[in-house]
This record gives sequence, structure tokens and C-alpha cells, in this order.
Amino acid sequence: MLVFRCKILNVHFPSSLGTFVKHRPLSKPKTLFPPQRLNFKSLTTNTTEKIRSSSHFETLTSCQKDQILLYVDALLQWNQKMNLTAVKEVNEVMERHIEDSLAIIPPIQNSYTSSCNNSFDNLRIVDVGSGAGLPGLVLAIACPGWEVTLVESMNKRCLFLEHTVSLTGLSNVQVVRERAENLGQDSDFREKFDVAVARAVAEMRVLAEYCLPLVRVGGLFVAAKGHDPHEEVRNAERAIKLMGASILQLCSVESHSPHGQRTAIICIKNHSTPRKYPRDSGTPTKVPL
Repeated sequence: MLVFRCKILNVHFPSSLGTFVKHRPLSKPKTLFPPQRLNFKSLTTNTTEKIRSSSHFETLTSCQKDQILLYVDALLQWNQKMNLTAVKEVNEVMERHIEDSLAIIPPIQNSYTSSCNNSFDNLRIVDVGSGAGLPGLVLAIACPGWEVTLVESMNKRCLFLEHTVSLTGLSNVQVVRERAENLGQDSDFREKFDVAVARAVAEMRVLAEYCLPLVRVGGLFVAAKGHDPHEEVRNAERAIKLMGASILQLCSVESHSPHGQRTAIICIKNHSTPRKYPRDSGTPTKVPL
């Protein structure tokens, strides 16, 4: 197992690039919560100390920290009206969601540099099943040079993502309302991304079929999992191979969340995914490979 500790680079994205939004027509939300500003005073002393001692959060600029706090505030407010997260307190969001999302950046950077022989400064990232924007929105804030696409099939969650992108002023984010199975057969998205990420979406057999068709040959698929995903990984080896990829490594990721050690499962795309994958919507879940 490898534990990565790597500073997150603050690469500025060109200001001329606007926020991308692509989806089917969405209904307007009935209520938009007015933005409020969180600060460290709203966190318990214990949580503040954990966050400040984190090698992840403390690498962010003051502006990026403000963006994270705006995002957390919006998440908790919108969560009162819709199901975005089971976590209800600021302290828990910071520890469980923000820290876990930031923790996968060093493994992505190290694996991409060593295995893809390219710079990680300007990656095209797709977050499949983004939900409340985890980890994609956090990655977009921490790495402004990355072009991040958030894929989410639920209309209400897309409205939240668009609101948060606007609230935080992110210019490197695209929100796409669509199922991963359909997007993987769309020539505008199929094999267009350097890295696909997924967190708390599905088991590895299903994730492989969701994510790997979107990754270019030579790119990476990174799944954020718990401390012991070895059996799940073994069960997914066939599915990963069918998608044209292989398991590169399992990285132990140091997390400051109460769940402790986490694992980043990293796969590399060796050749193109056969055209028949992904299968029709719902099939990967009902009949995993």
C-alpha cells in the first residue's frame, strides 16, 4: 500500500473560459437559498484543529478555502429541501466529505505523472454520479487548471450543482444531466477524458462499465473506496478487462474523516472499450459483468 502526501498545485485556469452547462431543459427551482458565509468559528474546536492540521485543506489558497465554505453552506441549506447527503452538520461535512475528496488528488497526480507520462496541470476530469458534487466540485476548486465535468442523472441535483458553480464562481466546470450509460455511447464524451472519478456510486463491476468508456486510451479511472476493497476489486477484474483497462494500483489514502484509512483504486485504460459497452441504461446494475 502506498500513502501519498503531495501538495495540491494552484494552477489558474484561463479566465476566458466560461462555465459550461449541458443538459436537457431543466425546471427552475422554486426557492434559491441566499448564500451565507461560513467560517472556522462555526466549527467545533476539535474539527478546526483537524482541518488545520490536514495536509490537504491547508494547501488551498484563502480564496479556495472560501469557495469550499460557500459550497458546504449551500450543501447544508439545499439538503433541507432535498436528499443530497445524510450528513447534517458542518463539522461532519468538512471531515467526511471535503477531506475525503481532497485526499484522492495526490494519488491522481502521482499515478498520472508516472503512468501516463503527461503533466497533470490541465486534466480533463469526469465525475460520474456526482450527486452533491463529491468529489468533482471539490477537485475543481482545489485544481482550477482541471476541466471538470459533473455527470448526474437527477434534475434536482443538477440544479444544486449549477447553483453552487455560480455561487463559487467556478469557470472550469460543466454540468451534464444524463445517465452514464448513455453518455458512454455519446461521441462527444466517449473516450474524451484523461481521468474518470467516482465516489460512493456503485460497486466496482458496475463502476467500471459506467466510467471506463469515458476515459481515453492511456487515461485513468479512479474509484474512491473504503479501507478494505480487495474482494470487491477481485470481483471486478473481469469487468475492468472487458472495458479495455487493467488495475494499476490500490493506494492507501490518508483521510482525516472519522472513517479513517481509505483506498483509491486506480485503473489504466490500455485500449479502446468495445463498442457494445456500456450496455443499455440500468443493465450494468441489474446484470453486473
